[in-house]
Amino acid sequence: QVQLVESGGGLVQPGGSLRLSCAASGSIFTIYDMGWYRQAPGKPRELVATITSLGNTNYADSVKGRFTISRDDAKNTVYLQMNSLKPEDTAVYYCKTNLMRYTDFEVMDYWGKGTLVTVSS
Repeated sequence: QVQLVESGGGLVQPGGSLRLSCAASGSIFTIYDMGWYRQAPGKPRELVATITSLGNTNYADSVKGRFTISRDDAKNTVYLQMNSLKPEDTAVYYCKTNLMRYTDFEVMDYWGKGTLVTVSS
C-alpha cells in the first residue's frame, strides 16, 4: 500500500516561518499532482497549494507571496515553505498526492493524517 507522512508542524509566532514535509512511500509507480490543504477549527478543508509533475504551481489567494510549494521526486516528497505566518494560518495541514500504484497501475488520491500548525504569540 501507500503511506503519506507529514512533518514540520508546530507552534510559531506571527511573522515566523515553518517548513512542512510530506513523504510518500509504498507501492508507488509514479506520482502526478501533489498538494497541501488545511482545515481550521469549525471550517471546511481548503486548498493551500498544488504542484504538478511538470512543476506547475497553484496557490490560494490567501497564501500567495508567503507560501512556496516544491517537490523532490527522487524522494517522493512535497514541501511547503511558509513565511510571514499569520494567526489565521492556524490549521491542520494535510498533504495529498495523486499517484499510480505499481501493484495494479490504478491511479488514486492519497491523504496524509495531517500536521498541526499554530500561529500565536
